[in-house]
Amino acid sequence: MFRGFRRDKTPNQRKEQRPARTTWELLRILGQSMDFETQVLKNPHSQQHFWISYILPLIDFEIVQKNILSYLLYSPIQTLKDIEQAIPVEDVIVTSNVTIIEEKLHEGYVLIQLNEWANEGVLIKAQRNVIRNISIPEVEFSVVGPKEAFIESLETNLHLVRKRIPSNRLTIKMLKVGSLSKTSIAVLYIEGIADEENVNTVMQRISDIEFDEVIDSSYIEQIISDNHNSPFPQLLDTERPDRVASILAEGKIAVIVDGSPHALIVPTTLVEFFSSFEDYFLNWYIASFFRLIRLFSVAFSILITPIYVAALNYHYEMIPRDLLGTLVTSRREIPLPPILEALFLELTIELLREAGARLPTKVGQTIGIVGGIVIGTASVEAGLTSNVLLILVALAALASFTTPVYKMGNTIRLMRFPFLLFAELWGLLGVVFCFCFLMGHLLRLTSLGRPFLEPIYPLRIADLKDALIRLPFSKQARRPKQLRPEQPIRFSAKKANKKKDIDE
Repeated sequence: MFRGFRRDKTPNQRKEQRPARTTWELLRILGQSMDFETQVLKNPHSQQHFWISYILPLIDFEIVQKNILSYLLYSPIQTLKDIEQAIPVEDVIVTSNVTIIEEKLHEGYVLIQLNEWANEGVLIKAQRNVIRNISIPEVEFSVVGPKEAFIESLETNLHLVRKRIPSNRLTIKMLKVGSLSKTSIAVLYIEGIADEENVNTVMQRISDIEFDEVIDSSYIEQIISDNHNSPFPQLLDTERPDRVASILAEGKIAVIVDGSPHALIVPTTLVEFFSSFEDYFLNWYIASFFRLIRLFSVAFSILITPIYVAALNYHYEMIPRDLLGTLVTSRREIPLPPILEALFLELTIELLREAGARLPTKVGQTIGIVGGIVIGTASVEAGLTSNVLLILVALAALASFTTPVYKMGNTIRLMRFPFLLFAELWGLLGVVFCFCFLMGHLLRLTSLGRPFLEPIYPLRIADLKDALIRLPFSKQARRPKQLRPEQPIRFSAKKANKKKDIDE
């Protein structure tokens, strides 16, 4: 196998941290790492020596053997230009720029020099690509529709989007972020549709990032969000290339990070976090019904436990007499007040969720099912919680799982605890106060400078066609006004409503 020697490392060299000014200094600094190697080879025909340097884990040795060494050792080569012409590899760079050499070596290039002290060399791409195969979506799974999901390879992800939008108007801007990671980031939009101000804002925010390590799109989301202290995600993340292609056609912008299987969509609104992309594969009134169920489930998940605590502490006269008897019977031997009883069950549910998420899949499912049954039954029999509250907390947990976006589901899980505290302090009035605080925060919240509650506030009736409910495609001839698209009309509404048979 192709192997070589490592440059000597001294203690003084290991401590040196200043930037390299020459190629020899750069190779000496890189040589402090045990995975950097340099080999000296000799061409038997021209008697020319070659110094070949590379970073071992990044190199595909099959490419090196077939496309580099076989031509380097058996061709009449005297200069770097001869190497460039002899090597049958498309990506060959002749340069003396130390910055470019350092960057390319870390991208899987091989450096060839004719002299150990020479500043100029030839960079040849021999990158090892280790990626997983395209799989089905795990977070945004759908029964109908495409079954492709993004993976950790930026090139593959761009291919998945490109094949869905085969248009020269699809524009991709590349950036690098991270002083250490130098992560590649792609910003996608459709020229002539996306608002230029939105594009410039996204580009500027990403370019201004000062961070050493960016390894996932979640880093970008947290850094460029309008409000860093809000529990609500202000950028929509998705693992579906079909969803990215759809939002690009609307005039939005997508951000894909190398090494992340999730893309970011910006700007976004609150209602988009409760709409599944599978809604567009179903009949419009079925999809609208499912959306309304999700919204009801979110409200139920947040409010049902606080209302239970408020009613038992302050408003028991509002409970129907028959139901009051059931509640009294269930709580007759409970030593804890309603707030502690509710917190005990809520925290138990959160512990089961975290345990199920962190353990291996089969073990996690077993822990979730068995743990819930055992702990729930034992807590009721021990007299620590009432069976009525156990049912309500279980239903609230089940309702929170209807949220299609995982990060918004985490926010909903968090929202229950402030509502519980306010319900304990002031009853239903406290629940109303907490709701007012929540609405005030949402009214101030923005995504890329656009109101987060659009199209509900400010009210845009034309955009409600795909918000709380989804109207037929024939009614969605215009792109959302909130995006300020340069081309607001998607298709002719009159032609879309005409249905002619072949004999007409």
